[in-house]
Amino acid sequence: MIEYKIENDLSAEEFINVLNESSLGERRPVNDLERIKKMLTNANLIIVARENGKAVGVARSITDFAYCTYLSDLAVSKDHQKKGIGIELLRQTKIASGEAKVILLSAPAAVEYYPKIGMTKHNHCYLLSSPDELKFSNK
Repeated sequence: MIEYKIENDLSAEEFINVLNESSLGERRPVNDLERIKKMLTNANLIIVARENGKAVGVARSITDFAYCTYLSDLAVSKDHQKKGIGIELLRQTKIASGEAKVILLSAPAAVEYYPKIGMTKHNHCYLLSSPDELKFSNK
């Protein structure tokens, strides 16, 4: 049986394990423990799926609980995928977020997945990795 709970004190080690057991470990700084710790410390909504006490899924978000919730990590261990755990983590995130809309950036492999479970695709997302990337425009 899978249990879901808000765990804003999730350990970095457990988080890294779930990331590595899912496909997200490839795109997260799992070898930088201090950065992972900051990611957890500064998130204010972390929902964990556990089976027999072991973390098998994590939804890590930043939210104002009123307007928007950015779901920055949705990871489910490969052995536990396709069992509804990701959908339940999303559902729990939305419930905990109250009126806020849940927003996420999809991993490349999951782009087609989210519309199938009822999420609306939005084409107006922009990324800025460095302030040096900004350019002046008078338009």
